Amino acid sequence: MAGWQAVVLTLFPEMFPGPLGHSLAGKALAEGIWRLETVDIRGFARDKHRSVDDAPYGGGPGMVMRPDVVDAAIAGTALPGPLIYLSPRGRPLDQARAAALAAGPGVGLLCGRFEGLDERVIAARAIEELSLGDFLLSGGEPAAIALIDACVRLLPGVVGDAAALVEESFERGLLEYPHYTRPPVWQGRAVPEVLLSGHHEAIRRWRLAEAERATQTRRPDLWERYLARPRGLEDG
Repeated sequence: MAGWQAVVLTLFPEMFPGPLGHSLAGKALAEGIWRLETVDIRGFARDKHRSVDDAPYGGGPGMVMRPDVVDAAIAGTALPGPLIYLSPRGRPLDQARAAALAAGPGVGLLCGRFEGLDERVIAARAIEELSLGDFLLSGGEPAAIALIDACVRLLPGVVGDAAALVEESFERGLLEYPHYTRPPVWQGRAVPEVLLSGHHEAIRRWRLAEAERATQTRRPDLWERYLARPRGLEDG
């Protein structure tokens, strides 16, 4: 079996695998559960200077990645799945999108630099744009690493206890409940007694209540969506 594959188009292929070469993702990569390929966009430049950017039409600071060079890189690359451009203008990446990508054969990731990518190649290729949030990075590479990690950990065989994935933040539309471990009292703070009770149903209900409280307090946007869901899902 070929395994899930991530193909990254970037000006800095040396940034990979980076953190993806360690921990769960790194072990899964070594075991062949997933594969990583990097494509150097600069290799598709047509001049002796390997130019990949130019000044923006209309003036303004910074440079823009050229559509002809980027399009040649896309055309010259075998993509295992949808091509995604990591961009602050994109739709926010969420757990549902990561799960959908992990369920497919893989993903192609286009990493921008400078002021971004010429809009025409985005339109011509109908490239999906995803964002990690309302903040800026120096380039798309850190975002690509985060997206790949979010997908890889969902692949069968990567996380030892697959049941743990069900209890995580966002899986039921809620943030995750708080966790506690030894010692039972630390700096005068005790573990909630219900967690020491051995009463599984009481523990389940406490965790649900804590997840709901955290979501309502910290993420009112998620809380509103949670309240609008079909009733009965919280008891599943």
